[in-house]
Amino acid sequence: MEMLLSFCSTFGVALIFLLVIVSAGIKIVQEYERGVIFRLGRLVGPKGPGLFFIIPFVDRMVKVDLRVITLDIPAQEAITKDNVTVKVDAVAYFRVVDPAAAIVQVENYRQATWRIAQTTLRSVLGQSELDELLMHREQINHKLQQIIDEHTEPWGIKVSIVEIKDVELPNTMKRAMARQAEAEREKRGKVIHAEGELQASRTLAKAAHIISQEPAALQLRYLETLVEIAEEKNSTIIFPLPIEFFKAFGELFTKAKE
Repeated sequence: MEMLLSFCSTFGVALIFLLVIVSAGIKIVQEYERGVIFRLGRLVGPKGPGLFFIIPFVDRMVKVDLRVITLDIPAQEAITKDNVTVKVDAVAYFRVVDPAAAIVQVENYRQATWRIAQTTLRSVLGQSELDELLMHREQINHKLQQIIDEHTEPWGIKVSIVEIKDVELPNTMKRAMARQAEAEREKRGKVIHAEGELQASRTLAKAAHIISQEPAALQLRYLETLVEIAEEKNSTIIFPLPIEFFKAFGELFTKAKE
């Protein structure tokens, strides 16, 4: 009886140990994850998604997330190509396309991508002028994305988007830009005024040419001017006299002297 109890006890312990080993070999990864398997230190490869088995105490699994990761690049202070000090922050979006390379080729792919993004941002800012940074931001974003993606490609990382969020300028530069914008608006106003004067002079020249061909048109214009003045209810009315009227008096005066 004692032997039977001892056998049952030993069998129960062995069964529990076997269940523990089997449960340790069952792995489940989500649809957006992959499990990179190492067997006795050697790379076997990624597995998943779903349910699979590994050899307990022989295989080791490292989970890798395949979803797009948002990486905030802190503000970097740099001097642009035209010697202007700026502080620029950005955001990058990347994801793992090769789980095995992301684990084997780099110690921490998130930290490494974050560091290379900061370095690249400072480098590109130093090669760009301030006007280019403010007006052609899409080109700089594309350049940043290409450079960062080229550096992280051996790590199994794909950088899809890099966007500059904010450009902080010194107060002196902001005031200078405000003065420049004000001068530009005044320039446009003067140009528009000059163009209006040119159009008005051309119109007046055409009107003078027409009136010279038809002297009666000048008299009609005088009368129209009087009507406009009367409509405004002015107390003073200026009545223009035709030049021919004075010519007639001049002729009479000349004949009288003769």
